[in-house]
Amino acid sequence: MSNIVVPQLGESVVEARIARWLKKEGDRVETGEPVVELETDKIDVEVGADHGGVISSIKRQEGDDVRVGELLAVVDESAGAAPSPAAAAPPPAAGSNGSTRTAEPPADGPRATPTARRIARDHDVDLKDVPGSGAAGRVTKQDVKGAIAPLAPTRDSTIAPTSGSAIAPTRDSTTAPASDAIAPTHSRPTAPTPIRHRTSERSEERVRMSKRRQTIARRLVEAQHTAAILTTFNDVDMTVVMALRERRKEAFKKEYGVSLGIASFFVKAAIAALRVFPQLNAELQGDEIVLKHYYDIGIAVGAEGGLVVPVLRDADRMSFPQIELAIRDFAKRAADSKLTLEDLMGGTFTITNGGVFGSLLSTPILNPPQVGILGLHKIQDRVVPVNGQVVIRPMMYVALSYDHRIVDGREAVQFLARIKEFVEEPANLLLVN
Repeated sequence: MSNIVVPQLGESVVEARIARWLKKEGDRVETGEPVVELETDKIDVEVGADHGGVISSIKRQEGDDVRVGELLAVVDESAGAAPSPAAAAPPPAAGSNGSTRTAEPPADGPRATPTARRIARDHDVDLKDVPGSGAAGRVTKQDVKGAIAPLAPTRDSTIAPTSGSAIAPTRDSTTAPASDAIAPTHSRPTAPTPIRHRTSERSEERVRMSKRRQTIARRLVEAQHTAAILTTFNDVDMTVVMALRERRKEAFKKEYGVSLGIASFFVKAAIAALRVFPQLNAELQGDEIVLKHYYDIGIAVGAEGGLVVPVLRDADRMSFPQIELAIRDFAKRAADSKLTLEDLMGGTFTITNGGVFGSLLSTPILNPPQVGILGLHKIQDRVVPVNGQVVIRPMMYVALSYDHRIVDGREAVQFLARIKEFVEEPANLLLVN
């Protein structure tokens, strides 16, 4: 007999949730073959069998929270062939509407992320009918939602706003309804129009928070409770960077296979500024400030289930193409749920770009134990004064949130001003990097 237990999941990760069993009791497994998917606050991981055999007992069920070292299943190494599927397969689970739900696809069925499988189960969607857009045709959450959308019932037309927006447009105050047009101007006010009740039922849905979302919620609250967070702002003229990207985009992509974005400029500028203001590249441990003389820059990436922050290790040693390639790789692997725990561990300073979602200005929250985070935003043409003339320039607001316990306002403002200088004159980066 051998046991399958919750493995070490990385730095500070002690708990996980069983997302999906890939095998069931009576199934035969080979050495190293994935048996169960675990959902952690950082990534989803597959746990394999240390020895081949037949799964004789499953100790914890899908949705259970488990801790490192806890027993998940027992494998009988001496067992022969697995029993017939009819004897081993459990009865189909009943759906929320009383109908039977399709059994979980086998491990060799359609490739899909754990989140996609959960959504498919909840909406009785057969993953075999969903084309995958992820790596190697893997089905993602967006693919499943796209398959569900055409099947969703439309709302009653009597209550839908005519504009199609979430909020019905208000009536022009200068335009009177037809009933008012024939009423005498001296008549008494009419009785208020009765409230029209909805003809369709209003529904609610209760969804259990994922481990990642629970951790995000807890850490954000902890950050605000344990750090003295302040934010300072500035704006950056992106004219030179945009012109450089335009001139070099074809040659850059042809040579390196990736587009030249703005992130690499800000990564380089942040590192140059951190060298001048090392307090922003530190953390507080008790009554000691730990100044870090290496630069592991976290890049916030949107992923299924919440934001993740993979880390560019020794980013000061990376070239512009290396940074762009690494960020593209992070984004792709985040979408495919292929980031590893090592990708997400550590980090000395974080950069987040709300501009990709259209944000014009925001106040980013610290990623503890870091004491600084740089927020980028949407590039927008604005009228600005330049050398006594009014001109239109592509401008970006930038924000720096910092822990005021070890970073003074003067250093924070100067740090952000230094980033502004480096981005507006990127040639200066050659003098410091």
